[in-house]
Amino acid sequence: MNTGRGHNLTWRHRGIALLVFLMFAAAIVRLYTVQIRDHEKFVREAAITRQGAVNIPAPRGAVLDATGYPLATSIDTWDVYIDRVQWGYQPAAAREAAQALGAFFGLNPDDLLRLGMEARGGDVLVQRQMDYARGLSLRTADLYGVRLEPSQVRVYPEGDIAGQLLGFVGRDGKGLWGVEADFDHYLRGKDGILSTERDALGRPIAFSARHERAAVGGGEVQLTIDRFVQAIAERALEDAMKKYHARSGQIILMDPHTGAVLAMASRPSIRLGAVNLDDPKLPELVRGRPITDLYEPGSVMKILTTAMAIDQDLVTPDSTYNDTGSVEVSKYRILNWDFSANGTTTVRKYLQKSLNTGSVWLGQKIGPDRFYDYVKAFGLGESTHVGLSGEAEGTYRTPNDPNWYAVDLATNSYGQGLATTPLAMLTAVNSMANKGMLMRPYVVSKIVTESDVRTFEPVRVRQVVSPQAADTMMGLLHDVVDGVEFHGAQVPGYQVAGKTGTTLLSIPTGYDLDSTIASFAGFIPAQDPKVSVLIKIDQPAGGLNLGGQVAAPVFATVAEQVMKYYAIAPAAPQKNLVRAP
Repeated sequence: MNTGRGHNLTWRHRGIALLVFLMFAAAIVRLYTVQIRDHEKFVREAAITRQGAVNIPAPRGAVLDATGYPLATSIDTWDVYIDRVQWGYQPAAAREAAQALGAFFGLNPDDLLRLGMEARGGDVLVQRQMDYARGLSLRTADLYGVRLEPSQVRVYPEGDIAGQLLGFVGRDGKGLWGVEADFDHYLRGKDGILSTERDALGRPIAFSARHERAAVGGGEVQLTIDRFVQAIAERALEDAMKKYHARSGQIILMDPHTGAVLAMASRPSIRLGAVNLDDPKLPELVRGRPITDLYEPGSVMKILTTAMAIDQDLVTPDSTYNDTGSVEVSKYRILNWDFSANGTTTVRKYLQKSLNTGSVWLGQKIGPDRFYDYVKAFGLGESTHVGLSGEAEGTYRTPNDPNWYAVDLATNSYGQGLATTPLAMLTAVNSMANKGMLMRPYVVSKIVTESDVRTFEPVRVRQVVSPQAADTMMGLLHDVVDGVEFHGAQVPGYQVAGKTGTTLLSIPTGYDLDSTIASFAGFIPAQDPKVSVLIKIDQPAGGLNLGGQVAAPVFATVAEQVMKYYAIAPAAPQKNLVRAP
């Protein structure tokens, strides 16, 4: 009996010991969790409950133009709140504060009192982003239960220009699109924190400890965009949209020698001063069409096709073919855009008259394999890697595709049946002014943060055609504009090189025979280009719909103003060149 009882006591003691051990082990685990693993988490929670931590927003970095002028910057403001807990605890003091707050804002004190006393779920916002100086005067008044939190508002010193490219900052301080979104991790900085000990009602405890971690300001992002050139492009595009009743349009200006984007305008566009984040049309307004939208470049593609043939020594500017007005390829009959037949025609004349038969002739000389090798080398089937999100890649079929036909080579040679973005097309054309070297386009030149300065230099992608072939093409493109009487792209006093393009609008069932895309790509001054320009006007109406009628005159307007801005004097008085009406 005694032995059995002793045995039971032994197991009972062991059970108690095990229980004590488990409790001790649980305490050790909890101490490890609280003091080591989740220490920072509980410090933050303690700061919120006992110290009333206040977030100090970091100043967002500015977005600068090429000259260092701010296109987007932030200014300090205040968000004004009513502390519902404090007003509920002392109604008499709350009524007095409501009277003063109402007088300050021109609001009904009774409404404010009711709002602060009846609201549920925390503080009540009275005004967001109040002027900083005005907020200081309210803060000095030290109204009971009224709290001012530091905040910021994003401002745009140049107004609404480059709205799609610059982007916008949401209420949470994050970029929503454009540069503001793509470079948000550089711009937003690191928030600070200010904490003071408070009692259970949220009231500051006199002479208590005060802890502050300073905010770290965001970095500056400097663009290659010149605000004056951007304004010129946007005004010209706006005027063209109205004049030609167009549905949309884009204008890009670049330095052809470096790839720096000087301006990138698009319509329709967002107004940064009147952004409605609930607008169902917002995605269309903020879309960066110069890099996201694919289009068939039309006769601007003849620049590249001709350069291929010259680079292969297949033709010279004076080589000829017999233009009968049409050519048959795989039972398809291809006509010139103006239905003309020109007989013996040189390469120079084919470009000046933009004859489809001429580009088909060159495409057949080049051959499909070499033609598509060049298309790839010009970068039309890939993104340009400009550094902005959402960039589309071009599309085209090659002989390796089972759906490719011989007629594809013919139509691709004059810019139909393949698609690219406006930026990629201008980038490819730029190689003509850069000795055949393809340059990578870029819109950010420098990023300056607290700890680093990052500079972006021009990037040489590849040599696409020989320097000799590129120089020959520049001469031909000069002949296309200044060698044709009344050409719409002529600029008095300056030599211009370029090529128009007109293509039917591509739709799922084929082409819309009543809608065109009118474009022009060119350089000024032709002998040593300062800028390259792509004009693209989508679905112009009102009787004018060709590249020469619509896009070329817009180029002339933009080019002339840019020459004045850069203080590039006319080379010499130009012979009597009168633009067609």
